[in-house]
Amino acid sequence: MTQTRRTSPRNTHLALLARYLKPQRGAVLLLSLLIIGGIALQLANPQLVRHFLDGVESGQELGELVKTALLFIAIALLAQALMVAATYVGEGVAWTATNELRADLALHCLKLDMTFHKAHKPGELIERVDGDVNQLATFFSQLLIQLVSNFLLITGVIILLWMVDWRVGAIITLLALLGMVALYALNARLVPRWQRVRQVDSDFFGYLEEWLNGTEMIRSNGAAPFIMGRLYRLFRQRWRSMQNAMRLNLGVMSLPIIVPTLAYIAAYLWGSALFRGSVLTIGTVYLIFYYIDVIKNPLWVIQRQVQDLQKAAASINRISDLFAQQPTLLDSSLDSLPLGALAIQFDGVSFYYADDPDQSVLTDLSFTLEAGQTLGLLGRTGSGKTTMTRLLFRFYDPTSGCIRLGDAGGDFKDVRHLSQAELRRRIGLVTQEVQLFHASVRDNLTLFDESIDDGQIVAALNDLGLIPWLESLPGGLDTRLEAGDSLSAGEAQLLALARVFLADPGLVILDEASSRLDPATEAMLNLAVEKLIRGRTAVIIAHRLATVQRAGKIMILSEGRIVEVGRRTALMADPNTQFSGLLRAGLEEALV
Repeated sequence: MTQTRRTSPRNTHLALLARYLKPQRGAVLLLSLLIIGGIALQLANPQLVRHFLDGVESGQELGELVKTALLFIAIALLAQALMVAATYVGEGVAWTATNELRADLALHCLKLDMTFHKAHKPGELIERVDGDVNQLATFFSQLLIQLVSNFLLITGVIILLWMVDWRVGAIITLLALLGMVALYALNARLVPRWQRVRQVDSDFFGYLEEWLNGTEMIRSNGAAPFIMGRLYRLFRQRWRSMQNAMRLNLGVMSLPIIVPTLAYIAAYLWGSALFRGSVLTIGTVYLIFYYIDVIKNPLWVIQRQVQDLQKAAASINRISDLFAQQPTLLDSSLDSLPLGALAIQFDGVSFYYADDPDQSVLTDLSFTLEAGQTLGLLGRTGSGKTTMTRLLFRFYDPTSGCIRLGDAGGDFKDVRHLSQAELRRRIGLVTQEVQLFHASVRDNLTLFDESIDDGQIVAALNDLGLIPWLESLPGGLDTRLEAGDSLSAGEAQLLALARVFLADPGLVILDEASSRLDPATEAMLNLAVEKLIRGRTAVIIAHRLATVQRAGKIMILSEGRIVEVGRRTALMADPNTQFSGLLRAGLEEALV
């Protein structure tokens, strides 16, 4: 079962920022300077307007007024240039940080136990790895910097208004404080609502991925009305959760309207009174209104940024929850596996899935398969064959008992004392369903390992007798595959065999790789299989007579227990064995 670690939200947000912005501290510092510089220019320009108006009123020379106007234009243009530069730098910071976060999340998901992946649909994980991270692009680039900067801008304006007149400054300060308190209170209630919206989105994408994968089954069984009904229910659920968030968000959206309106009223009342009393000049009165206008735009920006921050906080919480999921299959590197064929030893192995402890999948399995031998594993569907292979790969650990791998000399190592990378490097798997990637044949064979050159690939294909197959491809190793649509089932199986051959494992597991092939392709595949398992230990999950004939040892499972095991020739010769009965009945029919 996957474990979960929790930390406080504030520490989580700061830790996430520090982790992904620290490598870009130079760019972040430049971004901060650009934004702060733009704020300083916004505060300076109104002073020039006041100077211009007071100069006009006092009869200042035209040349001085022109200089003031030109300086105002120059500062305004510089402020715009700083804003464009800040946007450019900020986008670079955002994309770099979010791409790193996506990569870390994807790698983290790959390291989690199969229990976690059984509980979460691929579509849901895609939404969490990509959708939630998309919400953080602005958060990483300019959100916090601009949020702080706009608060600094408002603070600077208030200080300057206090310098103009303490009464005007006090009223504007009071209004600003009331607005901030209301904003904080609303924000605390909005974050959980946006988090709920993100969760509903994840559920929707999870179900959508599941339905799209099952399109043929849904249409052929007439399940489309049920699926559409479920889709409409999800739409309704998303609409209600979004409506719930937006209803409260109206309060946040109204603040940039209410606060400046009250500030304008206060400025009009006090400004007109002080001007008539000759306390303020016309330029100073204009300056008050100008600064209130300067506040209005940051308030709108803050409102949008707080909304983005709410969404970012909801996404950060979900991302942190995903990072908090920890695998329980702890890695180890205490031992290493020998080169060459690997021996297998199951010692009293029992297993059940954590979500169904009452249903035992394997019960007290004990056997040894010597290095270099081939085991034919038989049993009806649900007998535990696939679970045995998952335990060998250590996708799960046995509930009880021990699995060991070793060499021909009997030196066995507990798989729990091996690193998972080492274990999976030494075991190869070929199944009926072959995973192909949108890449060249070369990359599909090497799984993007650039250390394997073309000479090694061609030599491996030649050893397997697959050169005619390679020559049949239009572009050879450069032939680009489009996932599962580029190769036939037989060609995909041939590619999978060559992929395992290049990895040179000591143990090969074949899950009836030829069960769906035509006779000609199957014959070619059988030749490749013979060469692949030569000098290696092999476990073949078999459903067909031809496959069983290459196994030196046979094991039959039923309901998670070994009901028969022994050498194939001995079991065939004894008419009282179950294996002999399967052969007489026809293996394919008997195991259905």
